[in-house]
Amino acid sequence: WNLYPPFLDFITYEYMIENVMLLLKGTISGRDINELMAQCHPLGMFRESTMRAIPTFESSPKGYQDLYQTVLVDTPVGPYFSLFLQDSADKAADGHIRNVLEEVEVEIIKSTLIKYWLEDFYQFCESIGGDTFTMMAEILRVRADTNAINITLNSFGTPLNEPSMRVADRKRLYPCIGYLYPAGTQMLIDVADEEGLGRALEFFPQYSGIWNVHSFGGAGDKSIDDAFYERDVQMLELAFEGQMHFGVFYAYVKLKEQEIRNLVWISECILQQQKDEINKFVPVFSQHAPWRLKKR
Repeated sequence: WNLYPPFLDFITYEYMIENVMLLLKGTISGRDINELMAQCHPLGMFRESTMRAIPTFESSPKGYQDLYQTVLVDTPVGPYFSLFLQDSADKAADGHIRNVLEEVEVEIIKSTLIKYWLEDFYQFCESIGGDTFTMMAEILRVRADTNAINITLNSFGTPLNEPSMRVADRKRLYPCIGYLYPAGTQMLIDVADEEGLGRALEFFPQYSGIWNVHSFGGAGDKSIDDAFYERDVQMLELAFEGQMHFGVFYAYVKLKEQEIRNLVWISECILQQQKDEINKFVPVFSQHAPWRLKKR
């Protein structure tokens, strides 16, 4: 049980990364620091002095270096930022020059940090072993694959989809874990459009069905995000079926996030007077969940 506290810490690291990137991206658009801090996730908060210091650095390679050395070096996510800076330095040494908008740059940094976090979390769970690794390995592999698919899909129409940047930048954002890695992620590097992405995912039945939801414009008014969320909720609920493992704590946090998304959806439907759409959310621990109805 001495591994229990660090496992919970790993859960918070994701939210720390999101908070750092929220502050950086918000200052680029000139938003007030107090407004940004109010939107930060409570599980990823630093000391107030640290939070206020993050947006004071410029969005440039030197600014990110100063941010790490001055503020983030002593935080739990400091090692991930250090890896990002080292990766950037290696690319600069190879003569690679990135030419993207600042907003795109921030998203690249966020995806890179999440990649390092996922890989680190996976290795930590592997060191625990037992039922914890059995459960978390499945959850983190699917999470890594979801990130890889979304990174590819969201890159279309941006500089990241340029042939040179697919190999130099987009490739580096794909996690080195998951069911897509390495054969699937290698195929994703060459994908240039949605049709190509669909062809690549045909080799992975667990994702081809979800992709079909997107390619057909949503099956039964269901978006690709809904399909991902449904699959995630099913896995997370299964974590509660096991015993004597830490995965249930991760599952609890993520299922709470889904409940919040559901409440936001219901509230927006009421405000927009779209009450016929209210029930189009992903239920949690519901007897009417699609995967439970299939078993009947």
